[in-house]
Amino acid sequence: MKCKPHDKNEIRRQQSRAFTLVEMLLVLVILATLAAIVYPKLAGRSEQARATAAQTQIASFSTALDAFEVDNGYYPKGKNGLMDLVQKPQAAQNWHGPYLKEIPQDPWGHDYIYDCPGRHNPSSYDLTSAGPNGRIGDDDDITNWQNKK
Repeated sequence: MKCKPHDKNEIRRQQSRAFTLVEMLLVLVILATLAAIVYPKLAGRSEQARATAAQTQIASFSTALDAFEVDNGYYPKGKNGLMDLVQKPQAAQNWHGPYLKEIPQDPWGHDYIYDCPGRHNPSSYDLTSAGPNGRIGDDDDITNWQNKK
């Protein structure tokens, strides 16, 4: 039979060994992104892998943005709002971040475009990768508001 710890430091050490839900989700997203990049390269489909990696990164942003919204009651505002996931904004009273370690570029080396409020999602945000050609507004864009084929 295991005895319960009586020392407060022992209790803290036991509690600090656990992972948070956000940490677990981020690890899963990172593993999925790596799998999406590595496996198709071996099969000769690297462009499709990049598109899948961009979709996975957008899903990771969505998870972090939703966590930010739960903590603060609003999504980060403006075009530079993704930085609020890494650095605490002045107006965020209940910020429990960082929600991401860094803001990555898309698989083609372009910045993600974040708009809040969004044109396509007026009650939340729009998140876009310009895709392989690096131009916003054409058929190869990867977004959070439409499902591609």
